[in-house]
Amino acid sequence: MKKFNIPLFYNSNIIEEIRKIREKYDPRKKDKSPSIINLKKMDFYIGRHFGFCFGVKNAIEICYEAIEKYPNKKIYLLSQMIHNQVVNEDLIENGISFIMDTEGQQLIDWSKIKKNDIVIIPAFGASLEILEILKKKQINTKQFNTTCPFVSKVWNRSENLARKGYTIIIHGKANHEETRSTFSRSKKYGPTIIVETIDDVKLLCDFIENRKSKLDFDNIFKDKYSDNFDPEINLMKIGVVNQTTMLASETKEIIDLFSSTFNKMNKEENITRDIANTRDTLCYATNENQESTLELLKNNTDITIVVGGYNSSNTTHLAELAEKKNKTFFINSEKKISLKNNIKHFDIKTKKEKTTLNFLPQKKCKIILTSGASCPDIVLEKIMLKIAAIKKQKINKNDLLKKFEMNYIC
Repeated sequence: MKKFNIPLFYNSNIIEEIRKIREKYDPRKKDKSPSIINLKKMDFYIGRHFGFCFGVKNAIEICYEAIEKYPNKKIYLLSQMIHNQVVNEDLIENGISFIMDTEGQQLIDWSKIKKNDIVIIPAFGASLEILEILKKKQINTKQFNTTCPFVSKVWNRSENLARKGYTIIIHGKANHEETRSTFSRSKKYGPTIIVETIDDVKLLCDFIENRKSKLDFDNIFKDKYSDNFDPEINLMKIGVVNQTTMLASETKEIIDLFSSTFNKMNKEENITRDIANTRDTLCYATNENQESTLELLKNNTDITIVVGGYNSSNTTHLAELAEKKNKTFFINSEKKISLKNNIKHFDIKTKKEKTTLNFLPQKKCKIILTSGASCPDIVLEKIMLKIAAIKKQKINKNDLLKKFEMNYIC
């Protein structure tokens, strides 16, 4: 496993030591059970997998190396490097500017960006259209391309399937940087359409069964399909690829819906010629984090705190999973928690923050604590310490870790 050079201020003493203890006794990560920190006034249940993934670590390393090696150059990021407030704010403080926002709206005009400037491509990748702009400006991005290898895998899969005659269905959020970059490549090789929800898939199944008109298609999927897309022709042979941070359970449901529809239409048991098996286009870290969260939710706990950027797809999905089982608070920083036992948290339905008073039970409580793939461990630790302070619970790192290791091996 590659070791990354990550700034020390992102690391957490307590969380990192817990990781090391788990790896010491379970190097192959077969044990999915949570790490339980027992304190006098509360217990913390921390997922087996959470926090920075391979792609995020790689992106952070490249960004900070650029800052260190080129102090006299103007450094830009195409958009947010990752969807995390703490990381992006620190990059801005270090002089990096964002060319676009997360939805592709221009923040800095291309005319202001010169040949000798550094332009870093974020972990989500970049569309072919943007890469062409950079090429014309003679900006070399190879050294500063932080595109996650799992995103590149999706691009390669969509190209291979399109060349074999499959229409590509991208399961993702249409405005997300990663989905936009995948769409730009896929449509170059063949018919492509984006589905965001299960309802979108059900509508496509209606078109496959000729239960909706082409006019309906244009209205429903406006700006989400490639040029000259014909639902009467292009939905007869499909391959589904994913934005890498989508819900695994939703991906399975999508494949099952299409399979059921094709079985009904063709009255055949074997439909592999019509639907390509592409379930492996989800990121490994996304799968592990979701599995770990589901494992956490099997425990009898009082609340769940999910930590990460509010615009982070993978973190939002963790919050969705948790909300089905437990009282859940989605926050991006320890600053959202007050010592008066109030918490300001993000509502994934309204897309707004709201405040809950007295969110911690008065009794000794059991708290699930996990984070998305773009959240630094230090944020998780600061939240844990803030909650402990509300309960006036003192934490001695050495005592905590010694007790955790003894409990784990027993």
